[in-house]
Formats: sequence, C-alpha cells, structure tokens
Amino acid sequence: MGSENLFKPVLSSWLEQDGPQSDVVISSRVRLARNFKDWNFSGAGVELFARVREELGTRDGFSFLAMGDLSVLERGMLVERHLISPEMMRRQDFGAVMVSDDERASVMFNEEDHIRIQCMAPGLQLEQVLNEAFVLDDELEINMPYAFDKRLGYLTTCVTNVGTGLRASVMVHLPGLVATKKLQKTVEAIRRYGFVVRGMYGEGSRPASNIFQISNQVTLGKTELEIVQDLSDVMEQVIMQERVCRTKLKQTFHIAMEDRIFRAYGVLKHSRILAQKEAADAISDLRLGIQMGYVEHIPSQKVNELILFSQPAFLRRFAQRDMNELEEKVIRAAAIREILDTY
Repeated sequence: MGSENLFKPVLSSWLEQDGPQSDVVISSRVRLARNFKDWNFSGAGVELFARVREELGTRDGFSFLAMGDLSVLERGMLVERHLISPEMMRRQDFGAVMVSDDERASVMFNEEDHIRIQCMAPGLQLEQVLNEAFVLDDELEINMPYAFDKRLGYLTTCVTNVGTGLRASVMVHLPGLVATKKLQKTVEAIRRYGFVVRGMYGEGSRPASNIFQISNQVTLGKTELEIVQDLSDVMEQVIMQERVCRTKLKQTFHIAMEDRIFRAYGVLKHSRILAQKEAADAISDLRLGIQMGYVEHIPSQKVNELILFSQPAFLRRFAQRDMNELEEKVIRAAAIREILDTY
C-alpha cells in the first residue's frame, strides 16, 4: 500500500471500524518515548537521521517519510491524522516518521526524544495497543539499544517522561457531560487520579467537537500495564457518567434534543459557508444523535470523516490550492456536503 493514501482524503482503515465502548471512546493510543544509548539526547540530529534512515528506511509494512521532503501541507495532514505531533511538524531538518500501512502505528524520529513509538486502535483498547507498541519497541531496540537505568527506567529528554516513557491516552466524545455542565467536576476527579484532560491534539490544544484526550501524567513508579489498567478503570467511570447524562437529556429534553440534532444535520447537509467551530459543534451534535438513536441512516464512521476532512490541511488538499479565510469556509461546507451527499 505504501504512503499513497496518507495525503489523500481517505479515512485511515482503522478508523472505519467500531471498537469497544465506541459510543463514547473514539480511539485509544499509547506512546513510548525512547532515546538511544551512547547518543546525545539533543544535538544528534544529522547523525541519528542518517542512521535510522539506513537501519529502518526500508522496513516492510511501513513508509519512511522525512519531514524535509514533505510540504507544510503534507506535514499538517499527518498532524490531523494524529500520526505526528505538532512539534514534529516543525522538525524540518532532521525529523522523520515511519507509518505503518494501516496507520495504526507510527514512529517519530528526532522529535523531543530520539524516537517516539505510538500505536492506535478504535474504541477502548489500551492493553491491545500497549502490546502492539511493545512488539515494535522490542524490534527497534535490537540494532540500536536504548538508554536505560536500572533504578530510573528509560531515560528521556524531559524528566516528566522518565521511567516507563509511556503516555497512554483515550480520545473521547463527551457532549452529555458538557451539556449538563458536569464536565468540570469530572475533570477535577480525573486529575485527582493522576490523569489530565486536553484537546484532541494533545498538549496545548483546545477541545473541539466536544472531543477530549485523557492521558496519564505519572510515568515513574508504576509499570506500563498498571498505568494502562488505571486509565481503563477511570475511563469506565467516565463512560458511565457520559451515558447517564445522555439518558437524562433524552428523557427530559427529548423534543429539544431531537430539534438540536436535526438542525445540526441540516447545517452540515446544506450550508454553503462553514467556519471551523460551527462545523465542529454541528458534527458533535450529529455524532451524539447517531449514538442516541435519533439519526439511524448515517453510519458512525461517517462522523470520523467529517471531523478529519473539515480540518484546514485536508481542505487545502481537497481544493488542490491554498485559500483565504472565506474560501476555506466555502470549501469546508462543500467537502462536508459531499461526504453527506448520499445521506
């Protein structure tokens, strides 16, 4: 398959599937931060880039992409696909990424650490993606041993990652908690358990479409499996609370909810100009309507397309040109109408 679909308006194959608890949890991800033994943690860019390209550039089942060979638009599309971080997008000189053919796995080189391995899957599947990341982690270490301390664990550029080097996260859709004004109380409870809530693109990003990332803060003093199990336990509580809120909304405000959801569908189906926030709010309501049974003729996977293909980089690829603010709104509306054309 190679990398030909990475820069096309085509949904990643794993996002076309529903996973466990997918009414609330969109995806699960783990990321392992690693540095190589006997290499400077910073300033090793040129030599490290050459080494990994030689060792891993032709790995079966993966595409090797150097940031310097990609346009700003292509790097932006990789961010919007969650295959690289916004920080990686800026590493033009010596940054690179390996992406698996199914886009479930990617490995960033020369981001904050020498490598960052990540694996993703639909729904709540943290233990599954952790095991997949371990397999890739072991394979990469064979030829290039990691920097590891018996007492501290894996050594990383930032001390907040020392130990396991693990960031486990889930991307969740929480419109019920937002609408009933219970989100802040839930966020505070999550923080007390050592987890943090961020926007859909991680640290520094703002929530959109009522989508949030929940991830661990502690990487030292627990095993990887303990971290993943703790996050899974927290998520079971969040999922239960979100479902309770949705049920109350449907029971108490049935007509108002139905009206809100079909108004959102109308906006997406018929608008000629759509700002990013307006589209995000309407997409969130449509996804809620599908999960609550108000909208039965649209598959939930279509919402993933709407979220991805309404982002700025994908719109420019869709239009095959750069555009000003008004043109972006026009193209966003056109792209969304095309996705919903048969619905």
